Amino acid sequence: MQALDIKLMRDFRRLWAQALAIALVLGCGVAIFLTSFGMYNALEDTRAAYYERNRFADVFSETRRAPAPLAREIAAIPGVANVETRVVGSVILDIPGRVQTAVGRVISLPNGGEPQLNRPILRAGRLPAPDATGEVAVNEPFAEAHGFAPGDSFQANLNGRKRTLTITGTMLSPEFIYTIGPGQMMPDNAAYGILWMPERAAAAAFDMTGAFNSVALSLTRDANAAQVIDHLDDLLDPYGGFGAYGRDTQLSNSFIDAEIAQLKNLALVLPPVFFGISAFLVNMVLARIIALERSEIGLLKAVGYSDAEICQHYLMLAGLVALVGIVLGFGAGSWLAHALARLYADFFDFPYLIYRVSYDAYAISAAIALAAAGLGAVRSALAAARLSPAVAMQPPAPPRFSRSLFDRALSALRLSQPAMMVFRSILRWPVRAGLTTLGLALAVAVMVAATFTDDALDRIMDVAFSQSNRQDTILLFSEDRPLSVVEEIRRLPGVLAVEGQLFLAAELRHGHLTKRVAVESRPPGTDLSRVIDGQGRVVAPPPGTILLADRLAAQLNAGPGDVIEVEFLGNRQETFRLPVAGLVTQYFGLGAYVDYDTLNTLFRQAPQISSANILLDEAREDALHARLKEMPGLAGTIMLTESRRSFQDTIAENVVIMNTIYATIAILITVGVAYNGARVQLSERARELASLRILGFTRAEVSSILMGETLVLALAAQPLGWLLGWAIAWSMTEGFTSDLYAIPLVLRPATFAQASLVVLGACVGAVLLVRRRLDNLDLVAVMKTRE
Repeated sequence: MQALDIKLMRDFRRLWAQALAIALVLGCGVAIFLTSFGMYNALEDTRAAYYERNRFADVFSETRRAPAPLAREIAAIPGVANVETRVVGSVILDIPGRVQTAVGRVISLPNGGEPQLNRPILRAGRLPAPDATGEVAVNEPFAEAHGFAPGDSFQANLNGRKRTLTITGTMLSPEFIYTIGPGQMMPDNAAYGILWMPERAAAAAFDMTGAFNSVALSLTRDANAAQVIDHLDDLLDPYGGFGAYGRDTQLSNSFIDAEIAQLKNLALVLPPVFFGISAFLVNMVLARIIALERSEIGLLKAVGYSDAEICQHYLMLAGLVALVGIVLGFGAGSWLAHALARLYADFFDFPYLIYRVSYDAYAISAAIALAAAGLGAVRSALAAARLSPAVAMQPPAPPRFSRSLFDRALSALRLSQPAMMVFRSILRWPVRAGLTTLGLALAVAVMVAATFTDDALDRIMDVAFSQSNRQDTILLFSEDRPLSVVEEIRRLPGVLAVEGQLFLAAELRHGHLTKRVAVESRPPGTDLSRVIDGQGRVVAPPPGTILLADRLAAQLNAGPGDVIEVEFLGNRQETFRLPVAGLVTQYFGLGAYVDYDTLNTLFRQAPQISSANILLDEAREDALHARLKEMPGLAGTIMLTESRRSFQDTIAENVVIMNTIYATIAILITVGVAYNGARVQLSERARELASLRILGFTRAEVSSILMGETLVLALAAQPLGWLLGWAIAWSMTEGFTSDLYAIPLVLRPATFAQASLVVLGACVGAVLLVRRRLDNLDLVAVMKTRE
């Protein structure tokens, strides 16, 4: 090894603590980059392969009842490659050993065998026999939730008749990667299952012999999806079509898209914070090293080392720090990406996982890390290279200071001598003080951005469950029922109160913008299910108008006073123009609300409902479910009590994990900034602090000078950190918002206080580590060092 190489390794060993602090911060950026992109690639690659191998459809639509020969006309639409018509329907299931009802979605299997589109993967057993009337295959998560195996059986209420169904096999389908039932907020595999039934049996059960009520299409490569959807709607409208939609808005695929978008946002927001802080830390440490090694630099140049070699030497020192950070980041990032990708694969019901973190991701993260370290080092390295031997061998000229307005202000305050030294050091090195403050502020911001989600989810829980939906159970009917059915439900065991609600599929249009949603309507005086505005007030649409969720209004570019077209789908093929009465805040889905009497008047019909909201006596819940399992015309039940509990448990677990991760990140940033800042101060002021000890200052007074500057900067960083945290939290809420859900921006004083306490505590801990070095200073040796 050459002399400079030996010096490089010795310097690196001597600075191991500072180098490790910087490397940990840099490694966090690399790890988060790899984790987010690794999971992104895993989800994208697995989904793409699954869709391609199992022929996931491009266009979907449902209708009331269309004749089977219509399939030939659909196949003739330009751009259509394949057509698969099906019979689908919802049934109430009676599972052995389960008191509560479960809901099954029945999907017909072609008489010829496997479907051509949305082909399920057989995981165990066999497909039902084409002529069988009591055989079904079920989705694997549903079977696992109940411990089912091929040969087991359960009962189903098919069109009012109780039938025993025998399981022949378990399957997974690309159509149900994220299996969520109607009205559910999270998957509940015990309460909702997919049943594949032979076409003849399904058609007989739902009175669809010679007809279909669901169709899926695959398109040619050059097809125009929008035109195909329009043609399909034209063909299905006379038969009660509910509107065709593309793969992008298919429910299961939409959830995966939302998760992938969150991973992209994570990769764009957090890693730059770590890389920027790392560049600052490298700059701060290297600048001090070069200042201390001026004589060595002059000596090296005097014996023949070139400017380029000196510059390269210090750049390599920064490169070694970056290399350690890259290795740590590669290890942590690969492990996290693999572990979390497996969790996602289980959560999303993939049959397999194509896991890989591309070499490009490793190369890009390493290149960014090296660039960050190089950017921080290049200014100091070039300054070292420009030093001439004669100048370098001499002590640097003392900085020229003059009494400023701030000095006069400090004098007027009559502060103690240690306090004066702290503030003068900050004011005389404003750039370094400012960057240190920024680094600590970013640590606070990370904590604020992480912990605000806890309060946001509390707000969602309060609005969604305590204020808007206060019922215990929701009954879903297969067809709209007259309002008088409410009295029948009121006589069911355990029912304390019942209210009806109407949902109608519709397409809203404002100018060239369109959106398909479910229009909701409630009879006057309902109290179990309410519409809540942003101020927590109960609102109702005035007669002849429509209320829109604010996110829906933004997509339609509509506001209060604008008139929109509402085209109702299904059996009610009519279009009306309704003015927008106002906007409401909604966290789940995109809501549109119309006055109940207005809808009945527009459709010239007696009052009807499509669901019933129930307030339940828990003591009689078992008796209610026993009756519901026998009730004809019931398509599903939603137990909101269970949904609340599941949502709270899942969110609480995720919040603890995420808060722990982000707290660790904030602590690493704080330690990296505070520790290196204090070490630089100690090296700069060792002689000065030793002089104070000799003059009689106590260890506590001398330590207050060393610790005071860092802690003053940490306190100054808090307001800036709160502001940056608000900005990051706002960007997260915007980035995570989709048609499926929205996260409110809720920031309470306790959120800022918690973030500040974590960062200040970590800052004190880092400075105390440096203080131990101060206590162990050899005063005589320090006083012998040259200024």
